[in-house]
Amino acid sequence: MVGGAKYQLYKSTCGSAAQELYWDQFEDQKPDQTEVQEPADVLQQKQSFNEPFSWRFPDPPPEDEPQYPPEFELKIPTAANSVSAVCGESSVRVEAKKDLLGIGKPVQAAEVTLGGCPATEEDTEAQVLIFEAELHGCGSQLQMTEDSFVYIFTLLYTPTPLGDSQILRTRDVSVSIQCHYQREHNVSSDVLKPTWTPFSIKKAAEENLYFSFRLMTDDWQFPRPSTQFFLGDMMRFEVSVKQFHHAPLRVMVDSCVATVAPSIDTVPRYAFLGNSGCLFDSQLTGSHSRFLPRSQDDRLQFELEAFRFQQDDSGVIYITCSLRATAASAAARATNKACSFSNGWREAGGRHDVCACCDSDCGTGSQSHFTGTGAQWEQETAVGPIKVEERPLQ
Repeated sequence: MVGGAKYQLYKSTCGSAAQELYWDQFEDQKPDQTEVQEPADVLQQKQSFNEPFSWRFPDPPPEDEPQYPPEFELKIPTAANSVSAVCGESSVRVEAKKDLLGIGKPVQAAEVTLGGCPATEEDTEAQVLIFEAELHGCGSQLQMTEDSFVYIFTLLYTPTPLGDSQILRTRDVSVSIQCHYQREHNVSSDVLKPTWTPFSIKKAAEENLYFSFRLMTDDWQFPRPSTQFFLGDMMRFEVSVKQFHHAPLRVMVDSCVATVAPSIDTVPRYAFLGNSGCLFDSQLTGSHSRFLPRSQDDRLQFELEAFRFQQDDSGVIYITCSLRATAASAAARATNKACSFSNGWREAGGRHDVCACCDSDCGTGSQSHFTGTGAQWEQETAVGPIKVEERPLQ
């Protein structure tokens, strides 16, 4: 029943299933006819606030005061005893546990080096990395004290990120390893006075000779108290021989080698003087190194421009020279000279023609027999350590 009207639905089927719907409407009553009135006009206006807006977000609840343990003490980890070293006569053996940091997590072998050198062996059963190196290898540095040589190595641990991430849970670690050796010879820059038996079949005299090889001040008046130089400085060396009761002697420098250690058999090495008295440095590098004109037979002076070895950060060098004394009456010759290069070879005593062999082979200054004016004596001696620093920039 809607709106007072009744509806009935009749369904019939005819012939070919056609359907017809018949609706009969039965009216009980007609709805009231109500008059629709037009709405009155509505007056619209903008709402305004006569009082300021006073609502605010509520304040956060107060934080509770933290409650700390009454006797809290930060635990400081103890150093892990995971590295040991054995210093040999000419080498060092270092053993490092793979649990290098003592935290129960082994490190990767590739992350640990001895001055850049990888482990030479790995003991998988004992979980130990083994490093073996020569005293002058694997980035070692040499320091000298009054009574010992100290070779310093650095064991480096450089962690790599974990997996494919960019995080680390350890940090770079370096462990200093030192090998101390007793000094047996004086190789300081002070005057060296070795006592030795002459290289001869018979002695030319009953007493020995005393050679001196030392650094000098810029005016050549005094021994230089410091062995520190800067690149570009001139290092001034003076060689002399004490004559005592000998006949007058002439001192020569047959050869000189610069090394980073007292031994001349180490590498790197730079032979800047050789061929029986030829100073090659100025010819090879364009430096101002030279022999000074000789003023005394028993004294010889030369200048060497300061330098450092490439890829050696210590800046320490030793100068080892083979010195020789011969009778002053012996004539200057190819094996008895002091030549330096400056627009040609020049000899410190003025006999420049004897320098002609400096570009070839001058032979040796040593002799196996010592008679008359041919008598001569030899000694190898050194100055060092000399420290050469980089010149500071403004």
